[in-house]
Amino acid sequence: MTTTTDLANLPYVSAPLAYLGPTSEPIEHRVYPVSSGRRTARPPIDYQTMRIHDARPIASKLELDVNGFAFHRHSTSFNAFYDDPLVKVDYYAEVSRFVQNVLGATAVIVFDHNTRSAVRAKRGDPGVRLPVDAVHNDYTEFSGPKRSREILMEAKRLDLIGRRYLFVNLWRPIIGPVQDTPLAVCDARSVQPGDIVDTPIYHYGEDDLETPRHTGQIQSVRHASGHQWFYLSDMQPEEVLLLKCFDSATDGRARFMPHTGFKNPACPPEFVPRESIEARTLVVM
Repeated sequence: MTTTTDLANLPYVSAPLAYLGPTSEPIEHRVYPVSSGRRTARPPIDYQTMRIHDARPIASKLELDVNGFAFHRHSTSFNAFYDDPLVKVDYYAEVSRFVQNVLGATAVIVFDHNTRSAVRAKRGDPGVRLPVDAVHNDYTEFSGPKRSREILMEAKRLDLIGRRYLFVNLWRPIIGPVQDTPLAVCDARSVQPGDIVDTPIYHYGEDDLETPRHTGQIQSVRHASGHQWFYLSDMQPEEVLLLKCFDSATDGRARFMPHTGFKNPACPPEFVPRESIEARTLVVM
């Protein structure tokens, strides 16, 4: 378990993170594919410089139920990360087995994924997104239960309704090391309820820029000086990050966990631009 003493002994970088800024306008996200030429509409940003600690010295001590995130080693022979049909068959099955084994779950349903690459997104590759530059969490008290029911109904697993469930993302570099835009994660214990703002989000696909492909509700996050941020320096493809985005249990364990990409000030002049894949899973315990 991470303590203040641990933080004092950890290396860190200082970087601006994109928190929610003040506004009197409605707070919402409208996410368009880069190839559309439309800019993503987002709430106002309040960049705050924060210490982001390198978790490598304490990676084995971090726990999903305590901190809201955990690092693991998991090699994969799969390499067709930009072939969506293959990802949904082969990679989803691999992720499901790994998460079920690590968490001791009754069932794991992988229901979505995002591939991110600034280079590929800017040249218009379909389905590829830019790294996220906004402090957020993927689900709220409303959207978590709603989405879980939808997924179980689609999977014809109504027998699992009523059990404890989690939304856990598995984030992996496609190539490494990740140096330019790592993923930063915030210790769930350092976030207070007043820091969170429930926010509608609308995702549009290349085939229809007027009707959202899907809608949901995420958590935007206001800045607080007590937030404790971490990343894993020089992360490689055989290393994965588990992010807990929702937990139906209300017994004191971590339930939500803010995260964001950030521009690493320690990035060397020569680097390989980040490419990553994030598989979204519903975990039923």
